[in-house]
Amino acid sequence: MKNEKDVPDFLYKKLLNQYGEEKTNKIIEGYSKQRKVTLRVNTIKTDINTIKSELDKAQIEYREVFWNKTALIIQNVREEEIRKLKIYEEGEIYLQSLSSMIPSIIIEPKANENILDMAAAPGGKTTQMAAISKNKSIITACEKNKIRAERLKYNLQKQGVTCTYVMAVDSRKLDNFFSFDKILLDAPCSGSGTIYTLGNMQITEELINRSVKTQEELLQKALNILKHGGEMVYSTCSILLEENEKVLEKVLSKCNAEIIPIKMEGISQLPTSIEGTICVLPTELYEGFFVAKIKKR
Repeated sequence: MKNEKDVPDFLYKKLLNQYGEEKTNKIIEGYSKQRKVTLRVNTIKTDINTIKSELDKAQIEYREVFWNKTALIIQNVREEEIRKLKIYEEGEIYLQSLSSMIPSIIIEPKANENILDMAAAPGGKTTQMAAISKNKSIITACEKNKIRAERLKYNLQKQGVTCTYVMAVDSRKLDNFFSFDKILLDAPCSGSGTIYTLGNMQITEELINRSVKTQEELLQKALNILKHGGEMVYSTCSILLEENEKVLEKVLSKCNAEIIPIKMEGISQLPTSIEGTICVLPTELYEGFFVAKIKKR
């Protein structure tokens, strides 16, 4: 089976230590797959049947996603063909991985809820939350990089999102007088679940260590400014224990918060050390992804 010649030696050993040989081999096999193109229908502007009709006209084959009625898996073309379509140009669809659609669904954004998206660019999850709430949530989207913040604003405008305010600020520096009903923290990470091209991996031990420090700081800030009784989602595109469960364990041990169990059936998952959290196995359809739902007591 593929080993360190495809995956950095230190990462292979980490995976082996965490998951054992059989599951590590499945992960590496998943890394090597060419991911199917997936998209989300922007229900702010259109509906699923209209988009299906447009794809039919363009002779683009698709199939549905049973757990997300606004998502489609494209069967016979790549992203460049989708980008040529009028429905793409007009913001009626959004190219997004299936795994990254999970957090916004889990957080269940509703009308008039004050929601913080702590690391929002390029805007896939922000625009999804806006669509789920029918543009009626009150969303604050933070992005510390000014260029990425401008890209976020562009995507919000293109998707017809009117319920979101963008702050070009590092979420860790938000004042503690802020208070939110819900928070989405899709934390910066090593990307150990989303490696596409074997032999071209920019993942290092230093990156993992740096990511962990940032993740802990962001999660601590989130719990400081989340209302009592409020809920948040912590997610990463990493499948490593130290960026997921260990971050939760360290921060939650100092806060009055609890894990709310998530159930996602029909998706291939890896084992987690915290019951109720999910870790998606990298496959032809899914990126490796970790999601946890937290309630502040």
